[in-house]
Amino acid sequence: MDNIYKIDEKLINMATVVEQEIQPYFNKAEQICLSCSAKVLKAFQDNKVSTNDFGEITGYGFTDDGRDKLERIYAQIFRAEDALVRPQIMSGTHALSLTFFGLLKHGDTMISISGEPYDSLRSLIGIEGNSRNSLIKHGIKYEEIDLINNDFDIPTIQKRLSRQDVRLVEIQRSRGYSLRSSLSIDKIEKVCQAIRQVNKDVIIMVDNCYGDLVEEREPIEVGANIIVGSLMKNLGGGIAKTGGYIVGDKLLIEDIAEHFSAPCIGKNLGANLNQNLNFYKGLYLAPNVVKNSVKTMIFASAMLEKLGYTVDPKSNDERTDIIQTITLETPDNLVNFCKGIQKGSPVDSFVTPIPAPMDGYADEEVMAGGSFISGSTIELSCDGPMRKPYIGYMQGGLTYEYGKLGILIALNEIIK
Repeated sequence: MDNIYKIDEKLINMATVVEQEIQPYFNKAEQICLSCSAKVLKAFQDNKVSTNDFGEITGYGFTDDGRDKLERIYAQIFRAEDALVRPQIMSGTHALSLTFFGLLKHGDTMISISGEPYDSLRSLIGIEGNSRNSLIKHGIKYEEIDLINNDFDIPTIQKRLSRQDVRLVEIQRSRGYSLRSSLSIDKIEKVCQAIRQVNKDVIIMVDNCYGDLVEEREPIEVGANIIVGSLMKNLGGGIAKTGGYIVGDKLLIEDIAEHFSAPCIGKNLGANLNQNLNFYKGLYLAPNVVKNSVKTMIFASAMLEKLGYTVDPKSNDERTDIIQTITLETPDNLVNFCKGIQKGSPVDSFVTPIPAPMDGYADEEVMAGGSFISGSTIELSCDGPMRKPYIGYMQGGLTYEYGKLGILIALNEIIK
C-alpha cells in the first residue's frame, strides 16, 4: 500500500498479519454473498425486470408496474407472501411505527421478547419520552421479556403466550445501543418454533435492521410473520437515497399498507419519486455491499483486539448483522475514535464530530459518518450514546478496500 496517509508502520504490519489470520472468516462472507446474490438475481429474472420498470411515476402513483414488481421481488427474496417497499418510508423507526400502528389496536398487547428495545423505539412505544402519540398513549399494552445469556428465555415466553391474549411479539435482531449480542437466525428459528407450540395466532415480528443478507436465511423462512428494515442500511446497497421495506404475510401487509396510505387504498397509492432505479440497483448490489461491510467489521475487530480493546463480536465469531462494538470506557475515547473514523471518510473528512442531542434518543450522541447518503449506515460510520461504558457502534463499508483504509486512518489517529 502506498502509504500516502503516513499510517504507522506497526499498524500496516499488524494489518498484514491480521488479514492472513481472518481469511477463513472472509471466505465465509464470500460464500454467503454468492448465495444471497443467487437469490436476488433469480428474483430479478423470474419477475422479468426491464428498463421500463425504472421510470418515474408522479402524482398519486397509480399503475406503477415497476414499483409493484419491486415489491414482488422483495417478497420472493425473503420467501414472503407480500411486501411494501416505498421511498415515503423515511427510516427503520418509521417502518416499525407503520407496522405497529397498522397491526395493533386499542387494548391489544405487544411483547418484546428480546428485552429492552433501542432508544428511538422506546420513545415510539412510550416507555420513554413524552409523546402524546406513542403506542401506550393509544391504549396499546406493552411488556418485555429479557434475554438470558444472549438467548431467548423460552420457558417464560411460552408461559406468557399460552394465555392467548397477546397480539404481537417483537424481536429486535440487532443489539441497538445495548451490551447484548445480536440474535442469529438459528436462535430466532428456535424461539419461533417454541412460540408456535403454545400459540398459533400471535404475530411474530422481527426488526431486521442491519441483519439483511448477512446470513443465508431470513426471519420469514424460520417462522416470522413480518419483518421490517431500512433501505439506508443493507438492502439499499449504498445507492438508495431513502426508503424502507416491510415484508410478510399478505393480510398483515394489507393492514400496514392501509395505515401507510388510507383504508381501501393500501398499496395502490404512492408515487415512486423517481427512486425505482436506485431501489432496483441498490438491491442488486446489496449482497456484495453487505459482504464488504462484514469483512470491514471483521478486520476492524481483529485489529482492535490486538490493540487491547474489548470488542463484540470478536473477529472469529459468527456474524448476524453488520455492527461492531468497541468498549472505549471514557467519553474522550469515544469522541476521539469517532473523530478518527470521520477523518477516514470520503465526505466531510474535515469535519469534527461532537456530542449533541438527537431526536428520539435520551442521551447526547456522537456520530461519525462521512457518507454520500446522509445518515446511511451501510457506509462506514461510528456512533454512540454519551453514557457509560462509552461504547462505539461501528458499521458499514461499501467496499472492503475503502473500509480497511478508513479503519487504519482511524486507528492511526488513536495511537497518535
